[in-house]
Amino acid sequence: MRPSGVFDERYEQDVAIVRTAAHWGILFVGLAVLFILPLVTGVRTLNLMNHIGISVIVCQGLSILTGYTGQISVGQAAFMAVGAYTSGILTAQAGWPFWLAIPASGLSAGFVGILFGLPSLRIKGFYLALATLAAQFIIPWCINHVRVDLTGGVFSLVVPPPKIGDFVLNTQFRMFYLIMPLAVLITFFAKNLMRSGIGRAFIAIRDNDLAAEVMGINLFQYKLYSFFISSFFAGIGGALWAHWMRAINADHFTLMESVWYLGMIIVGGMGSTAGAVFGTIFIRVLDEVAREIAPLVGSLLPGAGVGVELALSPILFGLVIIVFMVFEPRGLAHRWEIFKAYYRLWPFAY
Repeated sequence: MRPSGVFDERYEQDVAIVRTAAHWGILFVGLAVLFILPLVTGVRTLNLMNHIGISVIVCQGLSILTGYTGQISVGQAAFMAVGAYTSGILTAQAGWPFWLAIPASGLSAGFVGILFGLPSLRIKGFYLALATLAAQFIIPWCINHVRVDLTGGVFSLVVPPPKIGDFVLNTQFRMFYLIMPLAVLITFFAKNLMRSGIGRAFIAIRDNDLAAEVMGINLFQYKLYSFFISSFFAGIGGALWAHWMRAINADHFTLMESVWYLGMIIVGGMGSTAGAVFGTIFIRVLDEVAREIAPLVGSLLPGAGVGVELALSPILFGLVIIVFMVFEPRGLAHRWEIFKAYYRLWPFAY
């Protein structure tokens, strides 16, 4: 995003993510505001921001798999569960430090994702979605019935808070400064990955897998790469979720959660790193607003009882998905691109 009259003079400028001095200033001010915000907000807002940060990490992975590579997945919450339980078991029962459990969680979820990505060479579209849907049934069943002495089975697994030496990250405020930097770093990594040869291979597979194969791209290899990276991000998000919640259960990682993550990248814009951020913020804030107005809606419709309060959030979520798919199928990221195009031409829009 460069103003009118600013041109690239070197290749390094052309490929840079942050291109001008003004952009660097906006970036630093934005990050400063983001990390100062917890000092002036309440616990509830801080809780929402932590939830958004974890969701951004998970959605960046799903955006790489579904948005960039074109492989539909409805099992992201299940891969998140793998990371959460890996970190929980390693820290609570094996005595591992949190900083080693986090990458182990990502790797375990990544390898499980590869297993469910193996059918992607033979099937695609709706059939692949059903194959990934199997993860939502198999993984929670294994958590509840296999090695319940480790997972806790149907009972919650208590997870210790992360520690830096003797400093314990046991509050929303302290967890923010763990979750949000990781969300920023993973977003930056995802952006750069899509500008690399691997990212271009993903996009080629999404646009036309037959043409990509003719050009020499190994479809099976890159599809598994995509599943691994997507599940790795989900595992990192699951590990953060486990230590943020401090107690985890298989019921936290349901099919509905996977649908919500899929909805976030639809609203934000498929195949866009920024879209994953926009969609996550929009849906999480919408969910919070629905919780706030639910009692009011319930009082206006007394005959509906508590059912309308419980159903308001899913109803609004469904309506938003329909509206975006009909009127803005390219999501909020498309609006952002329109704004950038206007900014580049202003004040010479003609």
